[in-house]
Amino acid sequence: MSRYYDFFCPVKLMAGEQALEQLPDALRGLGAGRPLLLTDKGVSGSGLATLLAGVMAEGALPVAAIWDEIPADSSTAVVERIARHYRELGCDSLLALGGGSVIDTAKAVNILATLGGERLLDYAGADCLTHPLNPLAVVPTTAGTGSEVTLVAVIKDEGSGRKVPFTSPFLLPRLAVLDPRFTLGLPLPITAATAMDAMTHAIEAFIGNGKNPVSDALALMAVEKIATALPRVLAHPTDKGLRLQLAEGSTLAGMAFSNSMVGLVHALGHSLGARCHLPHGLCMNLFLPTVLDYNRPGIDPELARLLLPLVGPERFAATPAEGRPQATIEALQALRDTLWQTVKLPRTLREAGLTDKALLPGIRDLAINDGALLYNRKDADRDQLLVLLERAWE
Repeated sequence: MSRYYDFFCPVKLMAGEQALEQLPDALRGLGAGRPLLLTDKGVSGSGLATLLAGVMAEGALPVAAIWDEIPADSSTAVVERIARHYRELGCDSLLALGGGSVIDTAKAVNILATLGGERLLDYAGADCLTHPLNPLAVVPTTAGTGSEVTLVAVIKDEGSGRKVPFTSPFLLPRLAVLDPRFTLGLPLPITAATAMDAMTHAIEAFIGNGKNPVSDALALMAVEKIATALPRVLAHPTDKGLRLQLAEGSTLAGMAFSNSMVGLVHALGHSLGARCHLPHGLCMNLFLPTVLDYNRPGIDPELARLLLPLVGPERFAATPAEGRPQATIEALQALRDTLWQTVKLPRTLREAGLTDKALLPGIRDLAINDGALLYNRKDADRDQLLVLLERAWE
């Protein structure tokens, strides 16, 4: 492990019931006077955009307009079109209401809205932004991506079809609102998939090469909140307390992995998602136990420590020390079994609908070039990646 580390997360969190009502004053305090609200058709159709716009108006900071045409897989063309609209309306700030695609789109729009230009790709890559961006406030409607506290946006290049990363501390939102009203209506299959995305963020942050004491603390609390709330929210989907716990777990995991990065689960999941167009959280759920087992015994001390937040003090104390790493993997497998039985969240590639093993080498070829591999505790070559994909088949 590196003897040097840094930790950075300047996002102001406003969490809990009635958290939304604090947003107008907080955003105005950053100098905002004319925000543009970005969302998607699903969120807009649920009435949540109207709720947010109403709260902003009551707080004397009405939105200039609502743009609700952000697709699930946003692109450079979408970002550039919204940026032009932002300028035409004379806006000075952004509100993002939605999941990962909406939040990433808002981050990217903010680049062009603040720095100027018509072509988003001119700013692609790491640390290409030169000064702070206009105020951006985020209201997540899923509890999984952690995008509200990360310094990355991934946008599809309309021309080539490839996913382009934008990375800069200036991309971090200034404000994030965790209000359980905004995840109450999230369907249970999506609730489960996004929660397992957050669980993977937390665990990979805790076991990876970039871990540090601050990210460790956040990751452990994230695991505890998600492991406690997820099985219960499946039985009580309108419980605001449980929904808030999942949202907090997602944000804590986002703060952790934004500073310590993710590993092999993400390398495989990114590649499977790109090749087979499967949801990101679903892909994380498929590979998590397999990759943890592959990384043993080098991560056994971390696996043993993860057992406590996963299963609670009584089961932890009743498990012999030497059996705790394996018990952690078994606890995650049991959680996945519960999710399969209740909402049919796939545990294997076959359950996810894949029928042709000839796809696996292509997924492997994408994964070998994924930057997340650099932060995995144990190296993986092309042959080992293929073995892992075959293990996840059924």
